Amino acid sequence: MSINAEQVKELRRLTGAPMMDCKKALEKAGGDIQKALNVLKEKGIAVAAKRSAREAKEGVVVAYIHHSGRIGVLLELNCETDFVARTEEFKALAHELAMQVAAMAPTYISREDVPPDVVQQEKETLRKWAESQGRPPQAVEKMVEGKLENFFSTVCLLEQPFIKDEEKKVKDVIAEAMGKIGEKIAVGRFTRYAVGEE
Repeated sequence: MSINAEQVKELRRLTGAPMMDCKKALEKAGGDIQKALNVLKEKGIAVAAKRSAREAKEGVVVAYIHHSGRIGVLLELNCETDFVARTEEFKALAHELAMQVAAMAPTYISREDVPPDVVQQEKETLRKWAESQGRPPQAVEKMVEGKLENFFSTVCLLEQPFIKDEEKKVKDVIAEAMGKIGEKIAVGRFTRYAVGEE
């Protein structure tokens, strides 16, 4: 099937992926834009997995102050090269992640960062709650696991629904960016300040 330039432009407009990647995705998808979007998404996830072992020592620190002036965030976003760190796309991602931290107030970057004693304490609290509901033991364990996932999606930045598209998690947005940019991207650290909060 012949892919025309308009299809390639449209897919590039939707994804920001390089022209050749858009063309290949459209060819693979038989010209179907929706299928081509999935092909590019899968490619992004594959690139992210392949790049996960690499070191990301370059990057940017962004500051975001909410329009009310009552919440501020400093966030470090890392990548592999200084070249990528200077691109508008990378800086825009860092800004969006800082907005995410301001809006959703995560405590940790990933679930691996949550101290084991905090996870254990949360499990015990959830187990007591589930048992108070009068459920059988096997149902209690399922309830605890389900609620624990909710806990992670609240306190861990990478597990949170992305504020600009709640169908995606933050980690999916970063994986897509890695697919487009072709480098490892990782949140280094963040600090959130809110007036009146400790």
